[in-house]
Amino acid sequence: MTTTQLPIHSDPEIMGGTPVFVGTRVPAQTLLDYLESGDTLDAFLSDFPSVTREQAIATLDAGTALLVAQVARR
Repeated sequence: MTTTQLPIHSDPEIMGGTPVFVGTRVPAQTLLDYLESGDTLDAFLSDFPSVTREQAIATLDAGTALLVAQVARR
C-alpha cells in the first residue's frame, strides 16, 4: 500500500493551526480565494512561489474527491 502525503497540514506552531501548504506558511484558503475571485492557478503560483503546482493541484483534487464523496452518500 502506498502512503500519499497530504499537500496541506495544520500545526498549532505554524500560523496558529491554520491549514497551510506543507513546507510553507501559505494558507490553503488563499488558493481557493484566488480561484473564487477569477484569478488563475498560474497567478496564484506566481504570487506564492513556495507552493508547487503539484501541491495546488493535489489540494484541489482532494477537495473535489471529498465533495463528490459527500454528495454520493446522500
